[in-house]
Amino acid sequence: MTDTTKKGSLRQRVLRRLGAHNVIPTPQRVMVGQILFARPQHLSADQILKAIQATGSEVSKATVYNTLNLFVERGLVLQVNVDPTRAYYDSTTEPHHHFYNVDTRELKDIPESEIELKELPELPSGTRVDGVQVVVRVRRR
Repeated sequence: MTDTTKKGSLRQRVLRRLGAHNVIPTPQRVMVGQILFARPQHLSADQILKAIQATGSEVSKATVYNTLNLFVERGLVLQVNVDPTRAYYDSTTEPHHHFYNVDTRELKDIPESEIELKELPELPSGTRVDGVQVVVRVRRR
């Protein structure tokens, strides 16, 4: 398979995925999608912006953030907050958890079945559980 065929195939997969989530496929959204959905991965907004710029394309940081916020809202990606100043966007949307390496700033998936939660505390009045995401922070010894 040629690089052009691979890119065309990825573009088609991105277009189908956007359509399935009722997201209008603007050129910028497709670019972000092609970076994020190329394989299962965890990327920050800055990493996505750099990857787009490396292709020779121009897109603003605000557009990347707006696109990512839309993708999260529509269920295309998961947002993983590892600390108050750092978020990653996960192209795997099935329920799962993460190891976060503080030293390398890398996330690694933990299958949902490997963490057992016995029970949750009583929820605040008028709310329901929207999801549970465990982030286990690790560092070198």
